[in-house]
Amino acid sequence: MNLTMYIALLLGFALLLKGAGWFVDAASSLARALHIPSLIIGLTIVAMGTSAPEAAVSITAAFSGSNEIALSNVVGSNMFNLLAVVGVSSLLRPALVEPAVLRRDLFWHLGSTLLLLFLAYNLYLGRLEGLLLLLLLAVYLLFLLKNARGANSGSEPEEAEIGLPKQLFWLVVGLAAVILGGNLVVNSATDIATAWGLSETLIGLTIVAIGTSLPELATSVMAAYKGDSSLALGNVLGSNIFNILFILGLSCTLSPIGLLPGALVDIGLLCAVAALTLFFCRNDGQISRREGAVLLGLYLLYTGWLICR
Repeated sequence: MNLTMYIALLLGFALLLKGAGWFVDAASSLARALHIPSLIIGLTIVAMGTSAPEAAVSITAAFSGSNEIALSNVVGSNMFNLLAVVGVSSLLRPALVEPAVLRRDLFWHLGSTLLLLFLAYNLYLGRLEGLLLLLLLAVYLLFLLKNARGANSGSEPEEAEIGLPKQLFWLVVGLAAVILGGNLVVNSATDIATAWGLSETLIGLTIVAIGTSLPELATSVMAAYKGDSSLALGNVLGSNIFNILFILGLSCTLSPIGLLPGALVDIGLLCAVAALTLFFCRNDGQISRREGAVLLGLYLLYTGWLICR
């Protein structure tokens, strides 16, 4: 048994998590100094920072020709975020859903997931599809920035918690760690899949997806523990939207992705889970502990189905 590839996988995950953490801390410090609301921080800066591992893995995989990992990492990460991260966070503290989330973000989340299913129907995501996803991301970010300006009107920016040079330093160091970690994860995961006779899809939907989603899990659970349920839910929704519109958009713009027929089943299941999450949120304005337990149980069933299929 070659232990080198397993050590490389663990080292890659460590670099991904640490690099994303440095990025989130520096970016969030600046955002708080500008009085940007925690929901907006969760939907943008924290979501992008915690999605950096998925971005590094999927874009690297697309360039290296591992298209199954490029797509399955995003689908698996989004599934893990909705079922496991939201489930665990809601068990700790019911996630209250702000009106803005109901009006805007949950529908953007479901809409982007349904759009992915529509675009992938011909088993090919090309450059035109990628550019469309990136354009929609720009529109979504404009909506968020408009809301942030409204919430920030009349407030004077404060001095950042850490100086600007230090923020830029940790942003650069974090990005470098994420890129290096992404390369290690893709290469080692591919080697492990080959050695064990497993498909890249299974590896991408489980090991790689869970590993790259650990920042979302840590961020949302900590936010729920501290009572900031809006940040916890906003982080998950923002990460999932970012995963589809930016990561897949950029991946297939740089290198078109061919899909296997089974990918449509996985994306269809993701659409169903996104619709279920919207139903839970609209039902009573929160995701209760009971609903969180349902989501977590569904993830265990989903993982078992992946292994057995």
